[in-house]
Amino acid sequence: MLTGWRRWALAFVAGAVFSLAQAPFHLVIVGFVCFPLLIWLLDGVIARDGRMKSGMRQAAGIGWWFGFGYFVAGLWWIANALLIEAPEFAWFIPIAVLGLPAILACFYALACALVWPLWSDSLTRFFALGAAFGLAEWLRSFVLTGFPWNAIGYTVMPVPLLMQSVTLVGLFGMSALAVTLFGMPAAFSAARRSTLVSAVVLAVLFAGGHAGFGVWRLYFEPRQPAAENLNVRLVQPDLDQFDKIEQQDPAAQFSDLLTLSTLPSDAPPADLIIWPETAVPFLLTREPAALAAIGDMLLPGQTLITGAVREEISTAEEGGDPRFFNAIMMVDADGIIQGASDKVHLVPFGEYLPLAGFFERLGLRAVAQADRGYSAASSRRGLQIGGINIVPLVCYEVIFPHQLIPGDLILNVTNDAWFGQTPGPYQHMHQARLRAVESGTPLIRVANNGISGIFDSHGRAIAWLGYGDRGAVDENVALSSQPSKYGLGQEYNFWLLLLMMAFISCIGLFRARG
Repeated sequence: MLTGWRRWALAFVAGAVFSLAQAPFHLVIVGFVCFPLLIWLLDGVIARDGRMKSGMRQAAGIGWWFGFGYFVAGLWWIANALLIEAPEFAWFIPIAVLGLPAILACFYALACALVWPLWSDSLTRFFALGAAFGLAEWLRSFVLTGFPWNAIGYTVMPVPLLMQSVTLVGLFGMSALAVTLFGMPAAFSAARRSTLVSAVVLAVLFAGGHAGFGVWRLYFEPRQPAAENLNVRLVQPDLDQFDKIEQQDPAAQFSDLLTLSTLPSDAPPADLIIWPETAVPFLLTREPAALAAIGDMLLPGQTLITGAVREEISTAEEGGDPRFFNAIMMVDADGIIQGASDKVHLVPFGEYLPLAGFFERLGLRAVAQADRGYSAASSRRGLQIGGINIVPLVCYEVIFPHQLIPGDLILNVTNDAWFGQTPGPYQHMHQARLRAVESGTPLIRVANNGISGIFDSHGRAIAWLGYGDRGAVDENVALSSQPSKYGLGQEYNFWLLLLMMAFISCIGLFRARG
């Protein structure tokens, strides 16, 4: 029954505490406290204000403050990227740390506003809230270029055993189910004992089914023989981001990559050697000596895959200025670039400036730009090694489920050194890991300073280089003989789930009014 600033403050605190359910903390238990608080705050709006317009506005306010607390506490580490070049970007820290969460919180405000017409004092309001948040998380994945970082569904998937349900309804379906489950303890305030009993039964069924499906997939599901095996070496140079930007000695940085790539190992020679995002400290196409050095380093039949800036020279008719792409390149043992894939989904204000003319007049540039900033590829281009189709994803592209294309192997190269040893790199790794489970496709992740690893199609870690580790790791990757599963099946199941939850909410509303 709180009002005014006390209501907003409690919503903010509940959202902030809920961020602890994300990586690296994985305190899932806080969800069973924070969402009941959110539900009780919404109950208070219904009890005090039954008018549609006013009630929806109050509910949206509660949702916004909850989301603002959640995203401020979960994304504060973004400020670390701005401290790398503090003299130029430090002034932007308050805008990034508070402005981005303020925008993202609007999606949770929308969820709470949408749920208001379906609200009742029955158990079904939990389903209404879950459906609304599932829809909000789906919208967050593409509106204003999209930023589905720390979607609520990740909180109920901290380990492989609890990741498998994502194959059924996708990330946003898991977000809807997570909110519904987290809300069940709110039934302890119900006047009727039957409501509490029903909530306990539903919670047990939800949690038990979630864990039980994971047990079946990991231990009892029939296994298909591997279609092919690939020996890979992941190289993690652990280069400080300030040194990377300043490029005081690019030749030494490049030499270090070559040295790590040739470290002795008891493992069979690698078919693939993989370097992280923008690992090459210069334009590779302008440095034939560097390509020759790569060719000399590789054994016959080996291929290097590396993140690098790709330059595209424009003709005079096109403007004459070169364009730069954040790319993944393949180089063979002859030192020849055999293929490249450019990043499609660029980071706003990081790799390019929206409304560039306006912001450039203000003296602002993209944080991680290359000369005049990066250009985006028009579509995703897969890479092929022999008969193996590789799905290349650069940096945060891996957090977008719809960015996946069919393939035998997902490759994510990234540079999380921007964010230091904060929750950011751990959150990024966890979200990348879920793409492997979602698609049924093994994933290789190579980061400049961590976290690098190889994950099978069930999200289990096969090899690992922790944050701040410098070195290389060799492993054999078994490629699945089954095609990628992510696609329309999960999309259909997600929408079907939301319709079912909305229908249940309508039944509860009619019964409450009847």
